[in-house]
Amino acid sequence: MNIMSQPFYTKLAMVLFSIICVGYLAILGQTLLAPLLTSFLLSLLLMPLANFMETKWKFKRSLAAIVSVVLMIAVISAILFFLANQLTDLWADWPLLKQQAEHSFHDVQGWISATFGVNTQKQIDYLKDSTSTALATSASVLGATLMTLSSTLLFLSFLLLFTFFILNYRRVLFTFLTSVFKEEHTEKVSEIVKRIQYIIKKYITGLFLQMFIVTVLMIFVLWLLNVKYAVLLGLITGIFNIIPYIGIFTALLISVLITFATAGVAKVLLVIIAFVAVHALDGNILMPLVVGSKVKINALFAFIGIVVGEMVWGISGMFLCIPYLAMLKIIFDRIDSLKPWGVLLGGEDKPAKKRKVYRITKNIKLEEQE
Repeated sequence: MNIMSQPFYTKLAMVLFSIICVGYLAILGQTLLAPLLTSFLLSLLLMPLANFMETKWKFKRSLAAIVSVVLMIAVISAILFFLANQLTDLWADWPLLKQQAEHSFHDVQGWISATFGVNTQKQIDYLKDSTSTALATSASVLGATLMTLSSTLLFLSFLLLFTFFILNYRRVLFTFLTSVFKEEHTEKVSEIVKRIQYIIKKYITGLFLQMFIVTVLMIFVLWLLNVKYAVLLGLITGIFNIIPYIGIFTALLISVLITFATAGVAKVLLVIIAFVAVHALDGNILMPLVVGSKVKINALFAFIGIVVGEMVWGISGMFLCIPYLAMLKIIFDRIDSLKPWGVLLGGEDKPAKKRKVYRITKNIKLEEQE
């Protein structure tokens, strides 16, 4: 019986059942699927490098894949090493940081007592109750942390292996995708695959460039404000900025806590203003300039995707949701029966306007992406 001829409630039940099954399988297969999908994105990013080594330097495909993965490991290791050095400086200053935090805490206690009439002893009793509750769950938190560490190492191991295998067998995978469908659909499937490869590669490249610019901007602004650990806070902001919406607020919270402990309330207000200014610059200039709007998902479904991704796969799910929603939109836009879903994921159609061009020097300029 033809599925399209079924009543609406039957089709709705089948769609909901399929979604539930896919979600359940995604939760069960997190250990395998999360690094596999992340590796697919990294492979798209490394594919031009692997192709270059194969065509120009006459490397074998397996050797080109290995060299690409090794270079990726070197870059990630350099970033982690630099971040670890900054955290070491923070750890060395921990006694001073603790002393300054206690001094700031006493100032806040005095302000609360003077403003709200809550005496210091009641505040201390409340904190003691909160502390005892936190200590009661410390064992489970420690166990969860150790499990997270082991799962992270497993994730990284799978990530490197899958990236190598996808790069090494990329032509086999492409041939499979174009041959698994009927012959009359081969051209459209090939177009969709190539479009996804182009758009996602451009998106990821722009995302890392955006992360670098935001990091440099935050380090410079915090350095001008004479904020301690400006480099560390700038790195945290740039890295967390990869996660849309939620990441910038998490970085702001971390920066506010460290600044409050080291410099007091007045400097915290300046840091908040700096974050708002950089975030506004990022959203209105950097994002359309270096990332573009071709993979733009409207804010409603982007936020829903982030929340669902965190519920299913945690941090990795929050990172993966936007590029894979973009892939779905590309597929929906090119299949007639699914075009309404592509419209739903995207934003409103806006009239064409002239793209902005920012000229840095006579020969160097940045042009807003489509």
